Amino acid sequence: MKRDKTIVIRPSRETDVDAMLAIYRRHIHRGVEAGVDDSDTPQPDDLRERRKNLKNRRFPHVVAIEGENVVGYAYVVLFRKRPAYRYTVKHSIYVHHDHIGQGIGSLLMRGLIDACAAAGFRQMIGYIAADNAASLALHERFGFVRVGLLPGVAYRYGRWADSVMVQRSLASGSTTPPPPPPLSTR
Repeated sequence: MKRDKTIVIRPSRETDVDAMLAIYRRHIHRGVEAGVDDSDTPQPDDLRERRKNLKNRRFPHVVAIEGENVVGYAYVVLFRKRPAYRYTVKHSIYVHHDHIGQGIGSLLMRGLIDACAAAGFRQMIGYIAADNAASLALHERFGFVRVGLLPGVAYRYGRWADSVMVQRSLASGSTTPPPPPPLSTR
């Protein structure tokens, strides 16, 4: 399918929240995540607060824009809360259902990797449904390697499903120590 408009990857804004929530809800109801209890689906104010907290902590949270429309979004959270893990993030990418297979996921992935490396993160982790071949292939193209299989950790469509854990180094990865903390935090 030929695109009429250019896709722009930019940091998310408050005005993007409703579109992001619609994309997320569609994934919960009909996408790879379908079949799960969505009673925990965030409400607009929840998503606004989560986005604000991530941005305040300098965690990348980006959207893909076509014209004036949000066609996907991606963000990272800490992999673990303990200080030793502060250089490792876990990512999520969601693409609008009308734009799947059009390269939006690749653009979001590139934008997220670049933003995470620039922010000083050293490792990126992802959990992918084992039957999501397109997402597994996308991650492989971007240098992620499979580092684990988590059997039967998700229950959807009336059955237990596996997740694949993937990992990718950012910047110098684990080959060099991180920079010293700023003097104000010592």
